Amino acid sequence: MRNLATWMRRSDEKYFEPFFTNYPGLKVCNAAKRKVLFEQMDGLLLTGGPDVTPEFLNQPVPDLSIIEKDVNPDRDRWELDVIKKAIERGLPIFAICKGLQTLNVALGGTLHLDISGHNLPDQKTHDVQPLRSDRKTRHRFEKMNSSHHQAIDRLGEGLEVESWCATDDIIEQVRLRDYPFALGVQYHPERGKIYDELFDDFVAQAGALK
Repeated sequence: MRNLATWMRRSDEKYFEPFFTNYPGLKVCNAAKRKVLFEQMDGLLLTGGPDVTPEFLNQPVPDLSIIEKDVNPDRDRWELDVIKKAIERGLPIFAICKGLQTLNVALGGTLHLDISGHNLPDQKTHDVQPLRSDRKTRHRFEKMNSSHHQAIDRLGEGLEVESWCATDDIIEQVRLRDYPFALGVQYHPERGKIYDELFDDFVAQAGALK
């Protein structure tokens, strides 16, 4: 049995559950519900959620009104800490939406704090946004379901871009250079039907692929 650390909102569990049932050798440890002994973990999943708390950002926030009201500093503090611990141990990391933004912040990067055109209703669960990818990108999708109002601005140390939104060049997928496995996506693979390969790749790196 392999252990996967995460902090997941109750509202997101229904999306991830179908994927988790595919991996009987994986135990999901949710820090939102109970203490996680990170030294016993084999991988880190960073999921979606509210904006990163302003106090943890590597930049000034000129207008606090653009920050979502339900920020969770306890979650952000925990995730920023375990990202560093995971990288120190070389654990596989899969970062989704807010998770990608948190990973970028943990590595010293900055965010676009308020973007338009990426939080329309259809974008939450439908693969409608066109994607362009670097030709060396392993996981490539023509369209994806990307719903968010913040995104990467300056890349964190060691991150390299694999894919962009084809209409406005918002960064949609990154990988940590010279690292066994650390993939970050701005879109929501847990809400789609075409992204099994991402979860398979991540879980295989954690040693729990069926």
